Amino acid sequence: MALSPPYSHGLAGSLKVQRRVIGALLRREMLTRYGRHNIGFLWLFVEPMLFTVGVTILWTATKSVHGSDLPIVAFALTGYSSVLLWRNMPGRCIGALQANLALMYHRNIKVIDIYIARLLLEFGGATISFASLTVLFLAIGWITPPDDVLTVFGGWLLIAWFGAALAILLGSLSHISELVDKLWHPFSYLLFPLSGAAFLVAALPQFAQDAVLWIPIVHGVEMVRDGFFGSQARSIYDLGYLIPFNLGLSVAALIALRYVSLRVVPE
Repeated sequence: MALSPPYSHGLAGSLKVQRRVIGALLRREMLTRYGRHNIGFLWLFVEPMLFTVGVTILWTATKSVHGSDLPIVAFALTGYSSVLLWRNMPGRCIGALQANLALMYHRNIKVIDIYIARLLLEFGGATISFASLTVLFLAIGWITPPDDVLTVFGGWLLIAWFGAALAILLGSLSHISELVDKLWHPFSYLLFPLSGAAFLVAALPQFAQDAVLWIPIVHGVEMVRDGFFGSQARSIYDLGYLIPFNLGLSVAALIALRYVSLRVVPE
């Protein structure tokens, strides 16, 4: 009697294969990055938690002004958690293909699988960090519950979409030119203070509002804060700008990914 193949042909079979491939790449990436010693893969979300807590303590100790009378802990939590989400994704994907060229000998491993595995790790770490700190700060009374959890979740996903599309685009381009890696780091530092993490758009003068609202990530951060603070703060964002921008960025990322995938040479 003939044995049936482990996976059927067609879309369902392809998805099963890809799911197993990405799962294996996820485990490999966690072991490579965090190892088995100390707390191991728990660093995936402990590291961003430490960063956010550190910034929160610093802001609280210095009584920093952020343009409103909102609680500084909640303000820092929403701002810097968002930064970690979009900023770390490109950093992990730039040069990722070059470091994993040997895996390209495996028929079922594609370039996009390497990027997806790294993006899932970054998204998971930042999301667990944000959720854990929210629950912790709620438990000790440092913050009040979010006004609209669904709006927070929607803004978080839009920020993640922006970060993932940008990461795939820059990751693909970095395989073509090393200049991408050298330019991204200073550019990300410049973008950081303009991303909305440390200010409310409504607190800026009109000319500054008009300028920063051209930066797509600002709209995502404002949406997260709208869901978190509700009527306590005036949030300014436009999904009619952010979503089409993310779509265009995604198309550009897929074109660059296709170009690289057709020309990648395994080592």
